[in-house]
Amino acid sequence: MAPAEPSSDKEIYSVILPTFNERQNLPIITWLLNRTFTEHNLDWELVIVDDGSPDGTQDVARQLVRAYAPHVQLQTRSGKLGLGTAYVHGLQFARGTHIIIMDADFSHHPKFIPRMIALQKERGYDIVTGTRYAGDGGVYGWDLKRKLTSKGANIFADTVLRPGVSDLTGSFRLYKRAVLEKLFESTDARGFTMQMALAVTAKAKGYSIGEVPISFVDRVYGDSKLGGEEIVEYAKGVLQLWWSI
Repeated sequence: MAPAEPSSDKEIYSVILPTFNERQNLPIITWLLNRTFTEHNLDWELVIVDDGSPDGTQDVARQLVRAYAPHVQLQTRSGKLGLGTAYVHGLQFARGTHIIIMDADFSHHPKFIPRMIALQKERGYDIVTGTRYAGDGGVYGWDLKRKLTSKGANIFADTVLRPGVSDLTGSFRLYKRAVLEKLFESTDARGFTMQMALAVTAKAKGYSIGEVPISFVDRVYGDSKLGGEEIVEYAKGVLQLWWSI
């Protein structure tokens, strides 16, 4: 399939959804996205980027492509190549003027998308990010250790980098397409540090970032992809950004 050409005469919202073993979650999150965009009369599409899931995620995704045509497309990759590269890959096929990145496991509820879009339209922000750590945002379903790890990671990054964003590790964001394309060109980070690198680079380049408080809920089905290696990678990424920005 050839890369899509974004439309220039109307706003289209493309959701890029990386998946790995999300067979149980994918049908529900797709249904919620369809309901949300339909209720608010927004032109949308879902780009599923699956990294060779062995649990049948791709079979489910193909059924969703047919059920929600023409709003859903599946782009497959041969193996588990990483979260950051999945976003880069998905952008090649997205036709949207605006790009939404989020998780497939219900930790990010689509009900917050209209609020993000409304804030971007009202203030003209280049990026709107969901935050767990401002306003009435919060985290639900995590034990104390996980909460402290996440909060500590954000405090560490904020102390070192001063990005002006309350939730630097958050991965629920709305970008103007042209802005995201420029940011991908400007940062080499492609792992779990990518969200942080994109926000810090955006601030350094003078892009404006707004925040919408969100409720973050731990996954119901499947296993978390976050482990000790990712935490070490994150700490290294903060210091590398401090050195380079």
